[in-house]
Amino acid sequence: MNPASDDSHAVAPESSAVRVALWRALHVQVDPPPHVLRDEIGLSLVAPGEGWRRRPDMDPAFTRVFRASIVARARFIEDLFVEETVRGVAQYVILGAGLDTFAQRRPPSASRLNVFEVDRPGPQAWKRQRLTELGFGVPDWLRLIPVDFEGSGGWWQKLPEAGFDAGEPAVVASSGVSMYLTRDAITAMLRQVAALAPGSTLVMTFLMPLEYADPEVRPGLELAAKGAQASGTPFISYFTPAEIQALTREAGFAEARHVSAATLAQRYFAGRSDGFRPPNNAEELLVATTAR
Repeated sequence: MNPASDDSHAVAPESSAVRVALWRALHVQVDPPPHVLRDEIGLSLVAPGEGWRRRPDMDPAFTRVFRASIVARARFIEDLFVEETVRGVAQYVILGAGLDTFAQRRPPSASRLNVFEVDRPGPQAWKRQRLTELGFGVPDWLRLIPVDFEGSGGWWQKLPEAGFDAGEPAVVASSGVSMYLTRDAITAMLRQVAALAPGSTLVMTFLMPLEYADPEVRPGLELAAKGAQASGTPFISYFTPAEIQALTREAGFAEARHVSAATLAQRYFAGRSDGFRPPNNAEELLVATTAR
């Protein structure tokens, strides 16, 4: 059964989660095909009104590389999970799920699995309301788990209560979250996932120090960091690939590999003549696995 929730405490999602959802929709509406990811359900959840594309943070030219990064990381994570289901993994945990729409976009696949969306209580209650209002609902195989990520073991303790089987492997995804967490919270999360059943996989994004970013995107990243600071959700943690890989191995993973933006560009953007691709050395991906 889905964990009970009190929707009377629903709170609109953070501006960063809304922005990601709108950028995913903007990719479909303004970027030429082939589209890396087709997702306008997040737009429906947010329901921003007719003038949303005139917002300064939706400017098609300025946000182009960031849109590319957002859809590339989402596509990679979903592809990885689908690959893991082929070998029998049937549990998908999304940490900091925000306005993720995997369950709504791919119900034939998702309904054969157990999908656990973990997020802060207020925004998650809001999302539950919106899913109900739009007719998607929250089926039994989709478990919404409210937690405080900086708290002591909150999500880790609540997973089994929601039906998670610790004896079976899982894919755990954390996208666009690590920069908001302390190093201690990230280390605790890594240790918890590393203790999952053999054959489990963690896929997470991490933000590289801003001075490493491509010069043309550095001003945008600096602006995003200032905006996050002003909204009370500052960027706290930055890592180089070597640093996050070392931290991951120290946490107990058998293997940790860096997936660069250049790799994503080759995989999802090859052959494009419009120059649409994610920026290098900004938000990158880590894939870590427990022993098979």
